[in-house]
Amino acid sequence: MNTASIQSELLYFHDDGHIPNSIFPVLIYRNAFQLRGDKGAEWLELHFAMNDWSNSWRSGIFTYHHYHSTSHEVLGVYSGSTALQLGGENGTKLQVSSGDIIIIPAGVGHRNMDGENDVQVVGAYDRGRDYDILKGGADDHPLSIENIRNVPFPASDPLLGFGKGLCMTWKA
Repeated sequence: MNTASIQSELLYFHDDGHIPNSIFPVLIYRNAFQLRGDKGAEWLELHFAMNDWSNSWRSGIFTYHHYHSTSHEVLGVYSGSTALQLGGENGTKLQVSSGDIIIIPAGVGHRNMDGENDVQVVGAYDRGRDYDILKGGADDHPLSIENIRNVPFPASDPLLGFGKGLCMTWKA
């Protein structure tokens, strides 16, 4: 993999009163890997684990707004495409496709806007941390803000490795 040619997109989101979002941007690497299907999923799992992003799973993306207050998440799209909404109800809508990798800071809302479709992703978490699934309820907000503050800064970028990518962009 030639990481020198990989470009990232950055998307920033502010707390909307329901979804806390993050001071750190979402990073999107477009067409970052070539393998598709099960081979692509295996590559993502191994590559993420090599960069200390584990506790991985394979599935689609929830169709409702949700976020994780206890961990940063990476999604690697290995099959299909979908419209993804980031940042909550008034957030950004974008198309993601096979080969894309999306790094989502703790607190940033996300959902699959296309309903049940053929998109398949590998999800993983920095240092294999446990994750919660919050939907932006009023009771969740105060505790989630504190949880997000306590999520450790990642030691590595799940695609580019230690000291690169998000480590440079997010700057603890």
